[in-house]
This record gives sequence, C-alpha cells and structure tokens, in this order.
Amino acid sequence: MSLEHYLISYCAPTLASLKTANLFRLPWGQEKAGAAEKLGKLRGPMGERGVLMEILHEKDDYVLLYVYRRSFLERDLKQPGVQAFLRQNGYRDLTAKGALERLRERFAAGEGFPHEIGLFLGYPLCDVIGFIENRGQGSKCCGCWKVYGDEQEAKKQFARYDKCSHIYQRLFREGRSLWQLTVTA
Repeated sequence: MSLEHYLISYCAPTLASLKTANLFRLPWGQEKAGAAEKLGKLRGPMGERGVLMEILHEKDDYVLLYVYRRSFLERDLKQPGVQAFLRQNGYRDLTAKGALERLRERFAAGEGFPHEIGLFLGYPLCDVIGFIENRGQGSKCCGCWKVYGDEQEAKKQFARYDKCSHIYQRLFREGRSLWQLTVTA
C-alpha cells in the first residue's frame, strides 16, 4: 500500500479539516529508505495545505506517523483545563512544537502508550481523563476514542469522520489525488 493510500485510509478527517490530527502505524521494514524519501517529498506540498506530518516514534519495522493541522493543535492546547492537565504530566512548553517534542520523549521513554495523546488527536479532555482514570473500562460508547463525557456529540463526530473516510476512499479509488483531497486551511 502506498503512503498516499495510508494517508487517505487513516487521515481523511484531518485532510478534510474536520479533525485536528490522526495517528497511524506506517510499516517501514525493508523499504525504510524509500518510505522516508516519499514522506520527505510529501511534507512540502502537504504543508502548503496546512497538513504536517511528524514521526512520533520509530521502530525497526514501523513508525508512528502523526498527521495534523498545527493551527487546530494550537487551538486545542488552549482549551480550558488542557494546559493544567499537560503540566501535571510533565509538559512545560505548551506550544505545538514543544508539546510534540515532550510527547516524542514520552514514547522514547518506553513507559507504554502515553494516553494524553488523545488531546493531540482532538479528543475532549473529559474523555482523555475518563480513559486514564477508568483504565479504559466503563465508557459510554466507543468510536475513534472511548467516550466518558458527551455521548451524543461524540456519536455525531464519529458519524462525520466515518462518512468523510468513506467518501475520501471512494474518491481516491476513482482517481482523485491526495493533493486534490487535502483541504487548504
């Protein structure tokens, strides 16, 4: 599967400016050099459309690729309670760049998956806290994330994201390019 196909499959809501970010595991394996080159070539054109791509964690056979809109992330990091929560978890620089660097450090420390990543993906703070406090159990519903807060609003979001993903995958199969499917924001 090509990098473009992965981006369409896993990041359509971000490409469409409906969501702050998506994260997916990109197989790296034997094509590491080719994949790195392809990623490098896509960064410029995607950045022109407001979509940035960062490797958050790297293993021998895969990377965790974070695809995001910086302006959305900066907005999300300023939501009530978010900065205080992140500071409690060792984040000092709460700019998008600084917070992402700390998130990379958390991955590199190997202490497991840093659950505050939900905030970097546009999930509500109450759902991130609920997941952590309940150890992923007892949610009201589950879609892109486990919901502990506003179930109805989350279900609406999940439906929008699913519809967007289906439309983007169909358009991509019909010949639209990644560039054509990435909304400028």
